Amino acid sequence: MVIKRKSIEPIEFDGLKIFDFTADKDNSSSMAEITVPKGVSHKLSWSTRSDKYYYVIAGTILFTIKEEIQILSAGDCCIVPKGDRFRYKNTGLTEARLLLVHTPSFKLECEEFADSGDIIDG
Repeated sequence: MVIKRKSIEPIEFDGLKIFDFTADKDNSSSMAEITVPKGVSHKLSWSTRSDKYYYVIAGTILFTIKEEIQILSAGDCCIVPKGDRFRYKNTGLTEARLLLVHTPSFKLECEEFADSGDIIDG
């Protein structure tokens, strides 16, 4: 199966632009490219279903997982096990791009998002 990026309609989510290469497909894993504009963050969340593998394609991301903060740049990877709370923010001077793999595949109903008062600083 070949999926061309130009054939994917991006999903806008809290300032992020998500290109889901495996939407509506019955695969064991799923994959998406995420564009993170300068200053934009992903709210504190966790999955009740999937492990997440974030690979930084470009830019700089401040990644918080279980209250541990790391700065990731192009070529770095962060693995978020199922159930671990995480968030990230583009703290760089330019847009960042991430590759995200979910195993097993992404299902929105299995994603949990904390209230704004529960956000880990970062």
